[in-house]
Amino acid sequence: MRIDSRQPAQMRPVKVTTGYQATAEASCLIEVGNTRVLCAASVEESVPPFLRNSGKGWVTAEYAMLPRATNTRTPREVTKGRQSGRTMEIQRLIGRSLRTVVDMQLLGERSIILDCDVLQADGGTRTAAITGAYIALSSAINQLLKFGTLKKSPLLDTVAATSVGIIKGVPMLDLCYEEDSSAEVDMNVVMTGSGKFVEVQATAEKSAFDDDQMAALLALARAGIRDLTAIQKSNA
Repeated sequence: MRIDSRQPAQMRPVKVTTGYQATAEASCLIEVGNTRVLCAASVEESVPPFLRNSGKGWVTAEYAMLPRATNTRTPREVTKGRQSGRTMEIQRLIGRSLRTVVDMQLLGERSIILDCDVLQADGGTRTAAITGAYIALSSAINQLLKFGTLKKSPLLDTVAATSVGIIKGVPMLDLCYEEDSSAEVDMNVVMTGSGKFVEVQATAEKSAFDDDQMAALLALARAGIRDLTAIQKSNA
């Protein structure tokens, strides 16, 4: 049994509340255990300069953590005058993951920005953000289809993410913060609904791992993402 009484291959409870933010084109609050991330989609009829007059759209993301998302207060990054390396890495990961499943030509010359704000952090904030951001993205595209702005959906697939790791020699799915901070191996996996890898981030925090352990972690991640994909499809 784990810290929260789960089995090694068991995910934390996942809850999705769509339309959480009434002022956004689309939004959802995703809760994975005690981790809560608000994902909001904004549609803008413009693209970055490098895409102007190309006929192609753009999907990007911003990520932030509220000061009291953690047990001790973390100052807002705006007070430091710049984003941290961690923040930039995560928001680039979210953007890359979402762009993998969008046909930019079909999206047309417009941008969809996904704002992912961590309200409460207990491990897996980046993976929850990717999973929730896809739901918000899909909902925003459905609105564009509904109003005739788009004639055909540019979505090619779903995309979701989860964490896995090795703790005391045991591969485990969906690590909470306490597990993540003590893991011998920590891995984040991003996959499409059709089962293709988008990104695998694996680190030997305390001890190196072999092929068999890697295979066990990927199998756990694949099973977890399959469940997350089903949740996405029922909420998008």
